[in-house]
Amino acid sequence: MAAQVHFIRRWGVAAMLATLTACTVEPPVVPVAKPQARPVVAAPPPVVAQPTSQRSARLRQYLNQVERAQTSQGLLRQDGGGVDTPFTADTLVRNFEQIAFFNEYNGNFSGRGGASPLRRWAKPVRMQVVFGNGVPPSQRKSDLAAVTSYANRLARVTGHPISVSTPPNFVVIIASEDDRGAALAQAAARVSDISPASLDAFRDLRRDTYCAVAAYAAGPDPSTYTAAVAVIRSENPDLLRLSCIHEELAQGLGLANDSPAARPSIFNDDDEFALLTNHDELLLKMLYDPRLRPGMSAEQAGPIARIIARELVGGPL
Repeated sequence: MAAQVHFIRRWGVAAMLATLTACTVEPPVVPVAKPQARPVVAAPPPVVAQPTSQRSARLRQYLNQVERAQTSQGLLRQDGGGVDTPFTADTLVRNFEQIAFFNEYNGNFSGRGGASPLRRWAKPVRMQVVFGNGVPPSQRKSDLAAVTSYANRLARVTGHPISVSTPPNFVVIIASEDDRGAALAQAAARVSDISPASLDAFRDLRRDTYCAVAAYAAGPDPSTYTAAVAVIRSENPDLLRLSCIHEELAQGLGLANDSPAARPSIFNDDDEFALLTNHDELLLKMLYDPRLRPGMSAEQAGPIARIIARELVGGPL
């Protein structure tokens, strides 16, 4: 069966688990006159970032300008919302229907996607970060820590097993214009449900696409994800890069669309919020509530979603 692939991307406003045990019988210890010398083990070579091209350098400059412009306008908020962004259970249901039951883009990012049934993961999500050769060690350390911390948060919110572990089925690529192709090849090699051809849409991204994600349903159920790949430009400055981690990893779990009415939310192309909000956590709780099932239409899920939303937010049933 051909894999179902759902693509999502981030725009700017400027435009099988097995446990093995073994028993071994050790040979008798033979006394020796003096300690044996330990074998010399060569230390792994240090990570040295490769020099960047002029194209990558120009892109980095552009993205730094974008971040400065957005923060100066009060965008990329990190407060998660407050008294200025109230929402009700009915609002939450409306946003859930718009974000969970539609695709943001088609398979090559050339147009909007259409309506879709509810999609999510059934098996544990195992994330792994693949860095491009041009990403310096300091950035690798901070980005890996951010992905690990966020994966733990997503697991707590959804109640679904999500971690940075192996073997991966959700590859998070952080790479530049110069090394994204090699990183995409690594992703396809590490996850069997991902073919090199299915990653072609990631090879030539528009300048105003900061990051993107594709989720794959390669099993018998086209509404149950089995793999995902998120691509984040390493040229993004710190806050934009972190906002990409937050949005793409959450969208790769099944919240595949954006809505201009969603607030406070990262699932909105206005970039008002940079990081996952309390509103967005509730959307994820709803998505992974066992009363909802993959494959449900918006009409089928609606009455159940309203009950869940009122339990989460309050209000009459």
